[in-house]
Amino acid sequence: MITRGRTITEADVVGFSALTGDHHPQHSDAQWAAESPFGERVAHGMLVLSYAVGLAPIDPERVVALRRIEDAVFKRPVRIGDTIRVDAKLARPDEGSGLEGWDWRVLNQNDELVARVKVQAVVRAEELSA
Repeated sequence: MITRGRTITEADVVGFSALTGDHHPQHSDAQWAAESPFGERVAHGMLVLSYAVGLAPIDPERVVALRRIEDAVFKRPVRIGDTIRVDAKLARPDEGSGLEGWDWRVLNQNDELVARVKVQAVVRAEELSA
């Protein structure tokens, strides 16, 4: 399943820097970033993953909590103005363990992979959600 999109704005990057204290010049200094390998400021990797969580269809009646985010790999930068979405696939269904696993691929507006991550959630037992 592919989610709706979310465009990354300058306000998103500035706000994330302020919230986290991550003021690396790759995100916060246009002149410095212009001389970097990316040639401009880019979004924080953790901002991209945070927005992926917000885009994912997490059913609050079924999902109790996120348990683990693992094997996050960032494949290409997300630039200000890029639109990301998540291609989410159930990888490890709940088989009575109370845990369910998903593989997420974060794509940009050109269908290029920008990040991939495995997500595990604690889910309610089927009999409780019926």
